[in-house]
Amino acid sequence: MTPTDATQPPLVLEYQLDAPPEKVWRAIGIPALREQWLPNAELADTEPVVITPGEAISYRMRDDRPPYLESTVTLQILPAADGGSLLRVIHRLDDDRLTAANDGGLQLMRAA
Repeated sequence: MTPTDATQPPLVLEYQLDAPPEKVWRAIGIPALREQWLPNAELADTEPVVITPGEAISYRMRDDRPPYLESTVTLQILPAADGGSLLRVIHRLDDDRLTAANDGGLQLMRAA
């Protein structure tokens, strides 16, 4: 098994919103507004990992209990045909500690 095989697929949630993409972008892109629904305490770092203005933003998150696993959450905004928005939340558990110590390593054989 390779490390790629052990990677779990992300959790993807989609929400149809009545608000236009520009308004949704403000809610996820302005820290004071984002703090109201995604508190800084939930984040490993309050600075985004990746930003594509008006389209997507990614943050690192950290569990609040041991072993304090980290993950990446990406918020994507897509325009909807009715003038609203589709908010796609992609949550990927990608903590390096989830890779087994023997994944991808050399295999050693012992003589009997």
